[in-house]
Amino acid sequence: MRVGMALNYAGGFAETVAELADYERAGLDIVFVPEAYSYDAVSQLGFIAAKTERLQIASGILQLYSRTPALTAMTAAGLDYVSQGRFTLGIGASGPQVIEGWHGVPYDAPLGRTREIIEICRKVWRREKLEYDGRYYQLPLPAGQGTGLGKPLKLINHPVREAIPILVAAIGPKNVALAAELAEGWEPVFYLPEKAAQTWGGPLAEGSAKRDPSLGPLDVIANAPLAITDGDVTPLRDFARPYIALYIGGMGAKGRNFYNDLACRFGYEAQAAAIQDAYLAGRKDEAAALVPAELLEKTSLVGSEAYLRDRLAAYRESGVTTLNVTPLAATHEQRVHLIERVRDLANA
Repeated sequence: MRVGMALNYAGGFAETVAELADYERAGLDIVFVPEAYSYDAVSQLGFIAAKTERLQIASGILQLYSRTPALTAMTAAGLDYVSQGRFTLGIGASGPQVIEGWHGVPYDAPLGRTREIIEICRKVWRREKLEYDGRYYQLPLPAGQGTGLGKPLKLINHPVREAIPILVAAIGPKNVALAAELAEGWEPVFYLPEKAAQTWGGPLAEGSAKRDPSLGPLDVIANAPLAITDGDVTPLRDFARPYIALYIGGMGAKGRNFYNDLACRFGYEAQAAAIQDAYLAGRKDEAAALVPAELLEKTSLVGSEAYLRDRLAAYRESGVTTLNVTPLAATHEQRVHLIERVRDLANA
């Protein structure tokens, strides 16, 4: 399994990027840079590319609605160029709160748009003339929708790779099936190995049946907090409580929260409803306290080395090929050591 890490620059961006060299030497394979309604990911990814040599870099994720498909393709080709072929394009739909609240565009047809954006990106990277007649994107723009002066263009530059890896962040059945069909990688949230097959097995099989063999095996990316300790694991696992409560309780409204739906599919219907009720009522601490201990345990890598070996085996057996970890430790040196250890354990 590859070992990845999401960039966390709470201590300062330049300092954090300088420290990536230590993680790179420790065996870190890939770093993911998030983009929600914070600083954009692209600027940071370009900076990281200039400061690293071997480390793979990935957007984690660019929202479908925040850029035109052609700009998404250009951006990916540019980042692959400055990193000398080390970039992975992570895309996802996000949700109505961010897309309509921050970007001011309708949150519509995430499934169809994902498919069309992937197809357009690959046409751009192959330097084909960009002609596309999709349901959601038409290139060039039809005459009735503009001046009629648009013409098919192709990318001026020759990309480093004409097949830049794409990963899709997805948790709903149809989106998961699409990721398995079209993308090189799939990144769910709250990956729980013991419930992965019952939750996503059907959609993964459906998508894989349509998959082009040239894409290779699907890279399955699982996120997990990481800590190695023989002591009390509760405080370390509790680190994720506010984050999980935010997603299950606060990301969306009643009846329109994809993460709440996922918790229900995991079998936590009553807890998910209680978390959402408390969170939407402003009782965030109560919502965090209601997150099931089992969910915290099974979606984390926190415990003794022997425990981690068992958990890593469970992740591997469920199909995970990349671990995207958050090392929990007080110092940079300790976090680097955690990356070294999990790298050794994951590949033992």
